[in-house]
Amino acid sequence: MLQPIPYLSFNGNCEEAMQFYEKVLAGQLAPMVRFSDMPCPSDAPAMDPARARLVAHARLMLEGGGMLFAGDCPPSIPYEGVKGVSMTISYDTVEQAQKVFRDLSEGGKVTMPMGDMFWAQAAGMCLDKYGVSWSVNGALKPVV
Repeated sequence: MLQPIPYLSFNGNCEEAMQFYEKVLAGQLAPMVRFSDMPCPSDAPAMDPARARLVAHARLMLEGGGMLFAGDCPPSIPYEGVKGVSMTISYDTVEQAQKVFRDLSEGGKVTMPMGDMFWAQAAGMCLDKYGVSWSVNGALKPVV
């Protein structure tokens, strides 16, 4: 089955963000690939030490086989923030959703408080401290 995998870009704080998501989403973070780990041509100029420590690729494995990928923007691509997308996660229970919502919104901004909606017994939206928009649902309802 084809399953899109979100790939988030960060501005030098990918490692911190992915460790936060690992904790909040109860995932398992694979070893991160840094720019210094990537092969480069022998005649390439020396890599800037600040860039070398940045994350080229990170993978967070989530319950049920879901994944979240991320990396720091390379210097050749200007970082413009995360725009036009919201990460949506749904939990079986209201309690699970409320806990994750509370943790994701800590240090960020609640854009829609958690409440009863026509599609879920609990749903809320927030912008986390890394600028990523989240929609969190608990106990989905049948929608006709």
